[in-house]
Amino acid sequence: MSKEPATPIYLPLEGVESEHCALIVDRGLQQVSAVTSHKVELNNQRAIITPARQEALADAVKAIRDLGYGVTTIKKTIPVLQMSCAACAVSVESILQAQPGVVTAHVNFAASTVAVEYLPNQLKVEDLKKAVQSIGYDLFIDATSPQDSTLEELQQQKFQSLKRKTILAIALSIPVVLIGMFFMDLPYANEIMWVLSTPVVLWLGRDFFLNAWKQARHRSANMDTLVALSTSVAYGFSVFNTLFPEYWHERGLHGHVYFEAASVVIAFILLGKYLEEKAKGNTSSAIKKLIGLQPRVVTMVQTDGSTQTIGVEQVQKGQTLLAKPGEKIAVDGMVTSGESYVDESMLSGEPVPVLKTENQEVFAGSINQKGSFMYRAEKVGSETLLAQIIRMVQEAQGSKAPVQKLVDKIAAIFVPVVILTSLLTFGAWYWLGGEHGFTQGLMAMVTVLVIACPCALGLATPTAIMVGVGKGAEQGILIKDAESLEVARHLTTVVLDKTGTITEGKPAVTDSFWLEESALLKDVLYNLELHSEHPLADAVVHFLDRSKSIPVTNFDSITGMGAKGVLLGTTYFIGNEQLLQKHGISTTQALKDKSKAWSQEAKTVVWFANSVEALAVLAIADQIKPGSREAIRQLQQQGIRVYMLTGDQEVTARAVAEAAGITQFKAGVLPEQKAAFIQQLQQDGQKVAMVGDGINDSTALAKADVSIAMGKGSDIAMDVAKITIISSDLTKIPHAIRLSKQTVAAIRQNLFWAFIYNIIGIPIAAGILYPVNGFLLDPMLAGAAMALSSVSVVSNSLRIKWMK
Repeated sequence: MSKEPATPIYLPLEGVESEHCALIVDRGLQQVSAVTSHKVELNNQRAIITPARQEALADAVKAIRDLGYGVTTIKKTIPVLQMSCAACAVSVESILQAQPGVVTAHVNFAASTVAVEYLPNQLKVEDLKKAVQSIGYDLFIDATSPQDSTLEELQQQKFQSLKRKTILAIALSIPVVLIGMFFMDLPYANEIMWVLSTPVVLWLGRDFFLNAWKQARHRSANMDTLVALSTSVAYGFSVFNTLFPEYWHERGLHGHVYFEAASVVIAFILLGKYLEEKAKGNTSSAIKKLIGLQPRVVTMVQTDGSTQTIGVEQVQKGQTLLAKPGEKIAVDGMVTSGESYVDESMLSGEPVPVLKTENQEVFAGSINQKGSFMYRAEKVGSETLLAQIIRMVQEAQGSKAPVQKLVDKIAAIFVPVVILTSLLTFGAWYWLGGEHGFTQGLMAMVTVLVIACPCALGLATPTAIMVGVGKGAEQGILIKDAESLEVARHLTTVVLDKTGTITEGKPAVTDSFWLEESALLKDVLYNLELHSEHPLADAVVHFLDRSKSIPVTNFDSITGMGAKGVLLGTTYFIGNEQLLQKHGISTTQALKDKSKAWSQEAKTVVWFANSVEALAVLAIADQIKPGSREAIRQLQQQGIRVYMLTGDQEVTARAVAEAAGITQFKAGVLPEQKAAFIQQLQQDGQKVAMVGDGINDSTALAKADVSIAMGKGSDIAMDVAKITIISSDLTKIPHAIRLSKQTVAAIRQNLFWAFIYNIIGIPIAAGILYPVNGFLLDPMLAGAAMALSSVSVVSNSLRIKWMK
């Protein structure tokens, strides 16, 4: 019988605008081994591929994007319902990845979400929902965003239901344990325990049985399967012994009951789930804080000056909004009138409020202080900086660290292996355990099923990633994915761009020297520079910041030298020394000495003069950011080599490097040379981070092991970078590296304890110590240990929050 041919997949292309582009894409697809055939259609702006394996689509999309072209896809983070363990997460992920048109699917068990990227021309989100429902789970696709109250209510109802079930199960289990351990001779003891344990097992624990049945129908197994098997065996065996005690008496044995084991196991597992859910809620506190920053309503100013309160989702670009004292800014915008200090700490991590005046940007989620101002809406909805931050944090928290792939493989086979182990345990006891071999084997089997828990394995990595990424976001460090968080701890070299990264990225007056300083002369210089279009003129205007207006006549811009103009009947000049020499203007030695000293520091010197003599000199430079030197010192203390790359001339580069404390730098470097330099460092065995802010840094950022963009730089740099520093403060980089080390350490600790717990716990549960010292683990203790394992892993991840 011939094999059915694979279904072709159509990839909508972006940016393929010529035959040459189509040829490049075609050659790129030739390199993808998982694609058996392909065709690029320029007219239809699409590529048609025939996949040989499941990962073919993801490989093809990556190949096209690596070439600099795009593929139209939709990325969504969707809540997943009814997952109970890591095996569930693996099942959901596998079924989604098997759907034609799904590029990637990553399930985050800790957050109960799936981050899925798919082709909109191949399938809809409803198709994903049906696929997940087919294996007993569900997707909450009615929520358009995590702010949706219906989802929050659903999660809160689930949590409260779990809390009630836990309290009831414990309340009913306590008397069962007391009777089972201390009052077995009580009249009708077995019947009383049966009555008390039945609601615990069959009512409060019914979800375990329902979920296990769903899994069995789809030939799968998860933690619910283990719980349902163990408790049903203990409960069923106890019911049989209560109803038919003579069966064992006729064989010279006593039929023990294990109602307390069945009910306590359910109670402990419910308690563990409750504590786990509570702790998992804390791991996502950062995203909840970010979501809570956006107000639900905003005051809109109408054209007639009247105000109206509207929902934030109704705001449109260009509308004028009013920020009252103490209110949160609703959308990204530009101040049109008024001024106030605004607290941007939750976005940038900077604690000091920033003064916002006319024509300055404000961002959604920042908090207005005591003043009030009006601002024009520039970016609304999903376009705001806050929305982008929330989306990046969600995607990062849902991404997988490389180590998680190994854990997923183990989780996929964990439950079947445990069930097989429990059956082998029962068989060994039955054949080798003597007269009590059956009952002891039954209890050992139950104990193995109870103690084995894939939850701790499933929670080990994602909880640490969620807390680490969330903590970074709170400090103004946006981490795009888990892999960069894991790789950052291995960094040996950090390469820094100069302009906008180490320095402010704009010229500013650093020094001034006047022969005779006067308010009138400063007013003259200020008004003269106001008329100039030279980039350095803005620096002088900002530095002087005068308010008096003086008319300027006969203004003339002199190319390559400066400018001149007539103010108050006198001609004044502003520019370089050549301008003064050309017009025969005298200069004093004091001014010359200052000019020479500043020039040696790689500063640009500007002369101010009247038609007779020079009056003042000003030094202009791109100043080093306040935290740059300290950040570089911290990196060097961590044993990391720091390089500076710049397109500037040698003298300027040397001056900045010396001021910043950098010993290794390269000047006159072109964008492609930056990438080549990083590649050379990597070939020498270095793990390299590139830090930049401009379009010219994007190639080097893409080449680096870890790419870091400064938040006030270009959008392209931030798109390419895996980590973004919102405040552009370099001291955040050593913080990010320390956070990476703390997070990876927590992941390793979690995985160690999760593996050790199962490696030690399962053999003890099976009775390996019985021949040595007669010890048999009670199923009740196994249930408590199982619950504790998950809670301890989540609690260990939460420690990252409190680390410095």
